[in-house]
Amino acid sequence: MSTTTGAYRRLFSLPGARAFTTGNLLARLPMGMFSVSAVVMIAGSRGSYALAGAVTATGLAATALAGPWTARLVDRHGQARVAVPATLVSVLGSLALLLCVRYDAPGWTLFAAYALTAATPNIGGLSRARWAHLLRDEPGALHTANSFEQAADELCFMLGPVLASFLTGTFFPEAGTLTGAVLLLAGMLLFTAQRSTEPPPRARSQAPSPLRSPGIPPLLACFTAIGAVFGSMEVVTIAYADAQGHRTAAGAVLALQAAGSCAAGLGYGAVRPTGVRLGHCLTAMAALMTLPWLAAGLTGSLWALAGALLVAGMATAPTMVTAMTLVQRRTPQDRLNEGMSLMVTGLLTGIACGSATGGWAAEHLSPVSAYAVPAAGATLALGVATLTRAGGVPEP
Repeated sequence: MSTTTGAYRRLFSLPGARAFTTGNLLARLPMGMFSVSAVVMIAGSRGSYALAGAVTATGLAATALAGPWTARLVDRHGQARVAVPATLVSVLGSLALLLCVRYDAPGWTLFAAYALTAATPNIGGLSRARWAHLLRDEPGALHTANSFEQAADELCFMLGPVLASFLTGTFFPEAGTLTGAVLLLAGMLLFTAQRSTEPPPRARSQAPSPLRSPGIPPLLACFTAIGAVFGSMEVVTIAYADAQGHRTAAGAVLALQAAGSCAAGLGYGAVRPTGVRLGHCLTAMAALMTLPWLAAGLTGSLWALAGALLVAGMATAPTMVTAMTLVQRRTPQDRLNEGMSLMVTGLLTGIACGSATGGWAAEHLSPVSAYAVPAAGATLALGVATLTRAGGVPEP
């Protein structure tokens, strides 16, 4: 325990680290709130989950397209100059969606308003870029920082939907969207106010696009396959819980997967294991992602599934940390935000494909059989890494 706390105490003793991390967490929490809040708000007002799903899918697609462009502007002009106005556009989109739903505007306005939220900067990428700048000569400390960031991702995506559900159910349907917009803006203003830790902007990069950097395309394919694991697992678990008559427990069950990943991420950051390759992490993920399938098929128990998801989730953070560290190493430093944003685009694409595939399998096969989809996604990621040698050399 002392080793764990010592590694993170050293990290947050850096000047400005605590302040920008506080802003980062405030701005990141709404990332797990917006889609749930939008679905509840739209479905409650219009009586259509199909419309709500289509609107959120449009926002996801727009984010995948806009993310790398926003990141490129950040690399070129600096985080504060780009992230603040981009966040304002996103917040205005959220408020516009709220008003369109509230005042029964035509359906197309919902798509247009939610598409504006694609301007949201990738706050996780901005924070990782700061750590990479501060710890450029300390690979061990950077590993700890990347592990913390992945744990923060899991924590926010675990707490975000819970907070959104509480707000929309306790107060009024628009409460989740409104609170998320306020947190995003406040957190981003606090984050960008910490100018001493901000990486210097690069006027115009002479480096090639990250997509042309050696090793980046295979990593992008791996991230897409990993995203399919996340997207399918969520949909299939909801379908399985519904089939068991406990649909309202699906969120808590999925939260255990995120909790396992969060704990593993913090431990992985403190231990700093040597000789670990991406292939090792993906092998563990492919093996552990069979556990929910086995638990659902052999026991038929939601409790057994919850335990399996907790264990399976422990493979997620180490895999993501190792993969993102490789991205940081292989991406030109003056295009780092763009490189990381491309990986997020791959993840979002995979999540969308995984959600669609998992939903089809749950409906046309069975929720138990559908658990083969996340296992297949993890195996696909392992196959890509093995065939392309995407994992490279062992991590130090």
